[in-house]
This record gives sequence, C-alpha cells and structure tokens, in this order.
Amino acid sequence: MWSEIVPGGGHWSYVMPRGSRLRMVALEAGANLSMVLYHAREKLERYNMPDSLKAQHTAHLTRGHTLMSDMGRSLASITEDTIGWHDPLGALLDAERMHAKYTGDAKTFHTHRNAMHRSGKDGLLIEIGKYGLARRDLIAPVNFFSKVSVDAEGRFQFAPGHTPVGGMVELRFDMDTLIAFSTSPHPLDPSPIYAPKKIGLAAWTSGPAPKDDFNRAFRPECARAIHNADMQYL
Repeated sequence: MWSEIVPGGGHWSYVMPRGSRLRMVALEAGANLSMVLYHAREKLERYNMPDSLKAQHTAHLTRGHTLMSDMGRSLASITEDTIGWHDPLGALLDAERMHAKYTGDAKTFHTHRNAMHRSGKDGLLIEIGKYGLARRDLIAPVNFFSKVSVDAEGRFQFAPGHTPVGGMVELRFDMDTLIAFSTSPHPLDPSPIYAPKKIGLAAWTSGPAPKDDFNRAFRPECARAIHNADMQYL
C-alpha cells in the first residue's frame, strides 16, 4: 500500500483498513513509537489499555496479543515481533517533562524549525485533532520498541537500548482503525540528550485473520476479541 520513513520526534496518522498490515522497523537502536488507536467508523470506540492487559493476563505486549477496544473487539493483532516486549504502561512524554529534562538543550520551532523538540503528547494531540478528536480523547498509548518492567518495590524500570537496529514488529488490523503515532522519546528514557530515533514503516493488504490464525489460538480472550471484530463485518 505504501512505505514511509518517520524521523525521530515526528508524528503522523493513517486510517488502516481491516485486513491491512503495518510493519514498523527501528532504523536506529533505542527507538520508540507511541501509538494510539481508534475505530475509524466510530471514534468513541478506542484502544483500552486496562482491558487489553487484564484480559490477556500480561503487563507487556508481543506476538499473539491483540489490542482490544473498550467494546471487547480487536482493533489490531501483533502478528510478528522480533523484539519480544513492547510497553503499554509508560504513557507519553509531555511538554513539561520534556522542557524540564532537556532544559539545557531546548529547541523551539522559532529557532530550529523542523529540528525542534517535540513531545509525544503534543504530537498525538495534533494528529487526532485532524479527525475531530480533542485532548479528552487522548488515550494511553502502546510504546512500541520500548521495555518498562516493574521492580520488587513497584517502581517502573526502563530498559535503555532495548531495541537494536532492524528490530521489527507487525500489526494486522482487525477493524478499520485510525492510528496516530509519535516517534518522540519514551518519557522514562534516562538519556539527558533529546535524540529520538527514526522508524521505517511499510503497509500492505493481507486479508482478515484466517480461522487458523496464530493470534486466535494464542489465548481464548484473543480469539473472542477477533471474533467480536469479525462480527462487525458480516
């Protein structure tokens, strides 16, 4: 369908039709891509992080998992993954944290044009605003390529350099889905330097999930979510 290279600190959005796939590739080590997902036909239905994690008994995402909506339907399924751990818990880098963290290296549009520092939150607000969505519609993202674990004291632990060059993850869209994403740094990335990494994207048509689909067999909850999505397209 198309391919694209997204620079570090960039943001964009697409409407992905049911049965299409999106491959995301880290073109530099330590990449992060924060993505939010909405049902393209009815944007009040959107990715629900708590339900997705609770239903699939997990605190991270990888091949086999589905990204469930708040209606119990699969918006997208992770069909391939060479990395093994993607963060659903770490939220977004906002402008306040960004300016506090990189205060000695602040770059604005006025001074640096497209090389400005962009926060993930501001980038996603710009993108979803193109489709009539506002601040109240911004949901918890999936931070692809990043790993955040929880230690014995309940504190989040970010894994620097988690994804090598060429690390790849693929999504199959089980419903018509609006996606918006930012390639700004993860909010828990300890690096004191604003150095977001570029991401390669490729999208193609592969058709809906077959009956013997890996994701359907991964967990009963995944099978049910994909079935619920299928029921919208009878």
